[in-house]
Amino acid sequence: MHYFDQLLALLQTERAEDRRQYQQLTETTSIIERRASGLAWYPIAIRGSELSRGDYLTIEAERTTHQDISHQLRFGMPAVLFSNYNPKADRVEGTISHQSGNRVRLTLRTDELPDWARDGKLGIEILFDDNSYDEMQQAIKQAKARLDSGNDSLVNILTGQKAPTFRQQTPTLHLPKLNPSQLNAVGMSLMANELAIIHGPPGTGKTTTLVQVIKAHIERDHTQLLVVAPSNTAVDLLSDKLHAEGLNVVRIGNPARVSDRLMALTLDHKMAEHPYMKDIRKSKKQANEFKNMAHKYKRQFGKAEREQRKALFDEAHRIMKDVEQTEQYIIDDILAKAQVITATLVGANNYVIRQRTYDTVVIDEAGQALEPACWVPILKANKVILAGDHCQLPPTIKSQEAARNGLATTLLEKCVANHPEAVSLLNVQYRMHEHIMRYSAQVFYGNALTAHTSVAGHLLTEGDRAVQFIDTAGCGFDEKPEGTSSTNPEEAALLFRHLTQLAGELATTYPPARFPNVAVISPYKQQISILNDLLDQSADLQPYRHAISVNTIDSFQGQERDIVYISMTRSNAGSDIGFLSDIRRMNVAMTRARKKLIIIGDSATLSALPFYSDFISYAETINGYQSAWEWM
Repeated sequence: MHYFDQLLALLQTERAEDRRQYQQLTETTSIIERRASGLAWYPIAIRGSELSRGDYLTIEAERTTHQDISHQLRFGMPAVLFSNYNPKADRVEGTISHQSGNRVRLTLRTDELPDWARDGKLGIEILFDDNSYDEMQQAIKQAKARLDSGNDSLVNILTGQKAPTFRQQTPTLHLPKLNPSQLNAVGMSLMANELAIIHGPPGTGKTTTLVQVIKAHIERDHTQLLVVAPSNTAVDLLSDKLHAEGLNVVRIGNPARVSDRLMALTLDHKMAEHPYMKDIRKSKKQANEFKNMAHKYKRQFGKAEREQRKALFDEAHRIMKDVEQTEQYIIDDILAKAQVITATLVGANNYVIRQRTYDTVVIDEAGQALEPACWVPILKANKVILAGDHCQLPPTIKSQEAARNGLATTLLEKCVANHPEAVSLLNVQYRMHEHIMRYSAQVFYGNALTAHTSVAGHLLTEGDRAVQFIDTAGCGFDEKPEGTSSTNPEEAALLFRHLTQLAGELATTYPPARFPNVAVISPYKQQISILNDLLDQSADLQPYRHAISVNTIDSFQGQERDIVYISMTRSNAGSDIGFLSDIRRMNVAMTRARKKLIIIGDSATLSALPFYSDFISYAETINGYQSAWEWM
């Protein structure tokens, strides 16, 4: 089957499953349940409105209660404004044009607010995101056409048909803050004509290296770069770091992390600061006044009033046309001056930059990027730099069938396998004690990693052990199935007994304000909820509460803590370990720790997989194995 036909089929399977799950959730649940699952804000209050491009009305809304619930409302997503008096009929669709804190701007597909919007009980709910799937589908079809034409070398290389080429001349680099493997990655990326891959295992300074790669390309080629990543958080991190290096960055879309520094990089903010913006504000105000005057004519009126109303609408429309032209001029002006444009993968096709092409496109966190989404920015490039780690978390995929048939294999993995000559491995890590690093380095990175001298021997206290495996085998801590999840209350209780004892020991060295930060991780959501309850109930740990966070493995990707506890949860007679068999996820969990890693689990269950039995043997060799009976 043709490379892209297969990719298209996998994407269609994923889209169908994603839509099915969305429909199941929205059709069988109440607005209260949908609010709890992050799909809706309810109730909201409308705080303002104005006309925007194409005579559409943009409203600004605020959620007035339940502000602590995390939500999925994001820039660019389709959403609907509805009235809960009659949610099936009283609804108008639109697109989220901005989201920050508890406020959202929604551009509606109408030029005036419907009458029902004045009666209260309003909410905003996200719709199924067909747009992202359409963009990915379109990109795959274009890539297929380019591959079939036979003269697009980049597409040929990325699909494994051709080998990448490199310049012969090694660039002279003066970057004293980089280590030799990081310097090599910058040099290799400059020598690559079509493809460079930066493989950054945990703690090896991938972002630091990538920033220098981008700077080096701008200094050498004097061209604009497009820098993309699968998540808003990853885009924010890079945008911030590039800006700190003095580069002119324009962030397309709006940041997940709402800091003033990041806001200042957005296109919206740069437009607001532009000298021509005063004229636009004046014109918009005038257009709104004409529209308001036109709306004052009630339904029963004669010919003269009708003509007067039409004239007012026409004038408002003419003014908005002028506003649009001026806005376009401002956008073009800002983008022309940018050295780096940053966006999410699909955001690379945002209408303001849709037509732009770039000599080089950088895809960060490529190990978490769905391949169809990668083709959206790739089609705009002559050369691609992929950065990430295919030994950490894979992309999130809704359809198990699509994942099984190849959608879970990322473009990064394929390119690493097909083009090892394009890969630069960053081999010095600056996070973990060498005992924490060693097992991961052995299993995933061919023992190629070393711990930098600044971290290789760092411990919480002198004589402490950096790795502990606490074995609950034989303790009778049986897991309890909870829907699609699992729990193990006794294991959770043991974890907090251990943490409380450790906190007592550390209290003599660290005052509460300087207490080492702690992550308590479990792969299972229901176990997380038990762990959170136990933490809230623990009086002994309250002085250190600010330093302790409890969450799933996925939420700690890219983060680090002084101490990491992992509650493995699974303990059963059949040695069934479920999705603990996803060892890449465990690689992420085990490499979050800087000075101490404590894994609590049942060796009898875990040893069904060589990865865990080998880890337990490793813990024994470094004197890190203990039986849970010591804490019983």
